[in-house]
Amino acid sequence: MSKLTDFYSLQVQRLSSDIALLRRKNKWFVTFELLTFCLAIIAFILYCGWWRESMAMILTVLFLILYVVVRRFDVKNGKEIDNRKRLLIVYEKELKYHEGDFSVFNRGDMYIDPEHAFTFDMDIFGRDSLFNRICRTVTTGGKTRLAHCLCNLLTNKDEIRRRREAVDELAEMEEWRNGFLATGQCLAPDGSNKDENIDTSGILDVIKEVNAMRIAPFAMHPLSLVVAYILLAGFYITVLLSLFTSLPSGVPVVWAIILLFLVLSVMSRQLRDISRAVGRLHTQLNLYIGLVRCIDKADFKCEELMEIRRNLLGDNDNALASFVRLSDILERLDSRSNILGLIILNILTLSDFFLVRRFLRWQGSYLNSITLWTDCVSRIDALVSMATFRYNEPLATEAEVTDDDEKVVFDAKGLYHPFLGVKAVRNDFTLCDCNYYIVTGANMAGKSTFLRSLGINYILAMNGMPVFADSLKVSVFNLFTSMRTTDDLSRGISYFNAELLRLRCLLDSCKQSDRTLIILDEILKGTNSLDKLNGSRLFLREISRFPVTGVIATHDLELSKMEDEMPDRFHNWCFEIELGNDIIYTYKITRGVARNQNATFLLNKIVNDNGKIVNKHAF
Repeated sequence: MSKLTDFYSLQVQRLSSDIALLRRKNKWFVTFELLTFCLAIIAFILYCGWWRESMAMILTVLFLILYVVVRRFDVKNGKEIDNRKRLLIVYEKELKYHEGDFSVFNRGDMYIDPEHAFTFDMDIFGRDSLFNRICRTVTTGGKTRLAHCLCNLLTNKDEIRRRREAVDELAEMEEWRNGFLATGQCLAPDGSNKDENIDTSGILDVIKEVNAMRIAPFAMHPLSLVVAYILLAGFYITVLLSLFTSLPSGVPVVWAIILLFLVLSVMSRQLRDISRAVGRLHTQLNLYIGLVRCIDKADFKCEELMEIRRNLLGDNDNALASFVRLSDILERLDSRSNILGLIILNILTLSDFFLVRRFLRWQGSYLNSITLWTDCVSRIDALVSMATFRYNEPLATEAEVTDDDEKVVFDAKGLYHPFLGVKAVRNDFTLCDCNYYIVTGANMAGKSTFLRSLGINYILAMNGMPVFADSLKVSVFNLFTSMRTTDDLSRGISYFNAELLRLRCLLDSCKQSDRTLIILDEILKGTNSLDKLNGSRLFLREISRFPVTGVIATHDLELSKMEDEMPDRFHNWCFEIELGNDIIYTYKITRGVARNQNATFLLNKIVNDNGKIVNKHAF
C-alpha cells in the first residue's frame, strides 16, 4: 500500500510539472498568433492602399498561413494541457483513496434500497460504502452497470471466471486504465474537475435526434457538388489573374464576398439546427468518442474484453467509424465560432457546404447498433472501476468458486472486513450446508462486523473481484440478509411490523431458491424478551425445513439452547470479551456461548465517573 501511495504521489508531481511547462508554451503561442494576425492585416491594407504590388498580397497570404499554423499548435498544446489535467485528476483521486478519503468518488445514494435482499445491510451503497470505494465510472451508463453488478450477483461459474479474468487483465493495464478514466473526466471552463459523469442516455437521445434530422438533401446531389467546384475554381482563377495580369484586384475580392454570402445564406440555418441538437452535450459527446478510441487502441486478451471490443468495433460500420465521422462534424461546428476562421475557410474551401455533406453521409450509420455500442462502453467503464479496486488492494486474494451447486459452500481462512484494512482481526470460519450458526457476544464485540464480512466478501467473489481473506472457497447460492430493519412512518409501518415484513420476504426468497444463505442480526428486536425468544425459535424451526444455511447474531443467550435440541443442525459460536479494570475486545470468533456482557459494566463506569464515558472504543 505504501508503494502505491508513493507511485500516485510521483505521478501527481510529474503531471503538475508538465502542465506548468505547457502553460508557458501557451503564452508564446498566443503572442505569435497576435503578431502574425496583425502583420497580415497591415500587409492587406498596404495592398488595398497605395502599395499595389503583388508582394503585399503574397505577404498577406504568408502571414495568414503562419497564423493558421501557430493557431493549430496552440490548439494542440491546449488539448495536451487538458489531457494532463484530466490525468492529474485521476491520480489525485487515487491518492485520496489511499489516504482514506472517499468523498471524491460517487456514493451511489440513488441506488440505496432498504427492501433489497442484501445491499442495504451490507453497506453496498452510501457514504464510505463498497460502491463508494469501487466506483471510478466516467459515464452514467457505467455507474448504473456497476450498481447492477453489485445488486445482481452472477450465478454461473463460467461467467464469474470471465469477469475475474477481465478484472485481472485491466488491473495490470495501469497506463491504459487511467488513460481511459482521464479521457472521461469532465473539466469546468477554468480547468477544474466538474465531478460529473458523461450522460450516456442523454448522448444516446441526441444521436437519435440528430440522426433523424432531414437537412438540405440537395447538398448530396451531384449537381450541387459540380456547382461548388466551379465556384471555387473561379475564385482561384481570378486570384491568379489579378496577381499576374492586369485584372483588377477587386474582382477576386468581390468573388470572395459572393462565395461567402452564398454559402452562409444557404447552409448556416442547417448547421444551426445541428448545433442546437448537439450543443447541450457537445463536450460530453467528444469525451465519449474519446472513450471509444481508447477501447479501439486497447490490446485485450481475455474472452470477456475481446467480446465487448468485437461488439463495439467488429465491422466496417462500427461504433468508432460512426463516432469518428460525428466527431469530425462536431470539430468543424466548433471551429465555426472563430469568425475569422469561418470567413477564411468558407471563402477558400466552402467549408460549410462540405460540412453539411459530411453530416448527410454520417446519417447513413446504423442507428439500431447505437444502443449496443453504448452498452459495451458502459460494461468496460464498470470493469475499469472493478479493476482499479483490484489494483489498489494488492493484499486481497482471489476466491475459489466451486462446481458444487447442490449445497452452500463457504470456507474462509483469515477472513476480514474490507473496510478495516490490514489492521483488521482475521477469522477462520466454515459453513456447512443447511446448518445454522448462533453467534453471541457483548455489544461492540464484533458480531455485526463479522456478519457483514461474510456477506460483503461473498458479493465480491460473485463479481469476480478480490476478497479479503487468506483464502475463500464458495459455491454459488442465494444471499438474503436482515440486519438493519427500519420503520416507515410515512406508510404507517412500525419497527416491529417492518421486521415481520422483512422475515416474510426472507421466507419467500428461500422458497424460490435452491440454496440460500441467510444472515440475521437479532431476530424480532422490536418486541419483549420472552416473546422475542419464542418467536425466534419458531422462525428458525420453520426456516430449517428449507435448503437454507444461516448465521444469526443475538444477545439472547437462551437461543443458543437450540444446539441442545438439534446438535446436528445448530452450532454456537461467540465473540468473547475479558472484563477487568477495562474491557478487552479480542474480535476473534470461537466455539461456544459468550459468558461476559458489557452493558452493566459500561453503565457502572458512567455512573462512577459522573456521566463521563471513559471507554470510547467501538468496533
